[in-house]
Amino acid sequence: MTNTIIPIFSSRGDADAFLVYPYLFNRQGEWIGFVTPQREVYSVLGHYVGYLTNDPRIFRKRSQEERPRLKPPAPPGRIRIPSSNPLPKMMSDVPFEIIDVLQDEPELLHTLDSGEFRADMD
Repeated sequence: MTNTIIPIFSSRGDADAFLVYPYLFNRQGEWIGFVTPQREVYSVLGHYVGYLTNDPRIFRKRSQEERPRLKPPAPPGRIRIPSSNPLPKMMSDVPFEIIDVLQDEPELLHTLDSGEFRADMD
């Protein structure tokens, strides 16, 4: 794992996630997902979330086929988020058939102790 922290932006221009390859973290430095070498983004539970663009943003198609669940990597520790981030590049508009995950469906990227697909406690 490299130590370079890359801010991942929403279409509003906010740095709402951070990539320390292959791990994604939220603004509190908690693990929320991972990225494959093909730039596919998965939740901490291994569910497909979308793909990483060059902007960098996380997009997904509005309607798409189910993808197999991947085995997540070992959980990393928390990271310290930088106090300031670079400004985002000029971003293109998001077509109707695409969803900006961090802006429109941030609940898809949740921590290990929360989320819709978490196993129920007995």
